[in-house]
This record gives sequence, structure tokens and C-alpha cells, in this order.
Amino acid sequence: MANLLHPLTPLGHAAPEITRAGPVTITENTGVALASLASRRGREADVAAAAQAAGIPQPEPGRADQAALYGAIWLGDQQWMIEAPFASHEDIAAILKPIFGDAASITEQTDAWVRFDVAAPNLAALFERLCNYDLRSKAPGSATRTVIDHLGCYVVLRAPGLVSVIGPRSSAHALHHALITAAKSVF
Repeated sequence: MANLLHPLTPLGHAAPEITRAGPVTITENTGVALASLASRRGREADVAAAAQAAGIPQPEPGRADQAALYGAIWLGDQQWMIEAPFASHEDIAAILKPIFGDAASITEQTDAWVRFDVAAPNLAALFERLCNYDLRSKAPGSATRTVIDHLGCYVVLRAPGLVSVIGPRSSAHALHHALITAAKSVF
């Protein structure tokens, strides 16, 4: 019997959705694998050495960094969300565990989150309506955890005019609606 199951995006489609509202483009990004990484007590130096050897950034508080293959978002003291291309890192936790051994706790996060990449010339006005993260005072690589439409989300300023919003997959439709509604109210 043929496999009747087909993967769906967080918004429930066969392919990622791209929505435009005026100059704003909201792209459902399914091309990124995610895993949380937390240093175990007393093993911080081991985690730092392993991360450096593997080319995995360990950004400071309020930051997100991108290296050649891996990206990372600071989550808390000695905790990061690791990003990598989904095509080569579908099982990212299994790839990271041998790198860090028992020095870190690593948990698969890809299917727990939805990522929307929001692009527009003036995103500060849009995000003023969505959350309390002032993009006007931030530089690329800035990141925070905030609340958007009652949902705990991560907001990462990737580049001027490009922000990633990472929110709970179970609320993908609500978050997408909030982004569209705010975009329409601004532009």
C-alpha cells in the first residue's frame, strides 16, 4: 500500500505560504531545522569548545548569530536555539548530540515552531503594532523573546528590512493572521 501521508507546513499546505500586504512580504519558512541546546552545569567550557570546533555560534544575550552552516539565537544563560538548513539537518538533534556528548542537553524543536520571515522597507512601524520590541534601536543580529497576539515568540532582526518571527506551531494561523492584520494597518 502506498504511503498516504504527506508532510504539511505549519499553515497546513503542501508548500510554504507567501503573503503580501502592500510592501510587506510574509513568508512561511520551512527550510530551517531547530534544536535547543543547554549546557549542563559545570560543562560550559566543554560546550563552548565543541561549539567552536563545529562552527556553531554561541551569541550573547539579546543576539542571534549566523555562521557558515549553523545559526543560533540566545535563549537564556547557557541556552541557545540552534538553526541549520532543514535539507541537510532534518534530524538536527541527532546531528548535534555527538558533537556535544553529555556536556549539553539537546532537544529537537523543528516541529514545535513556525517561522515567518517578514520583509519590508520599514518594519519598525509594523512591529510597533505587534510587540514591545523597538526595531528602530536595534541592529541586525538583535533578538528577543516577546509576546505577539498573546503568543510567546522570538523576534530576530536578520538584516535591515528582514525580521524572523518564530512562534508556536500550534498557533501558526493566529500568528500569521496577526502579522497580516498589522501589515494591512500600517501600509
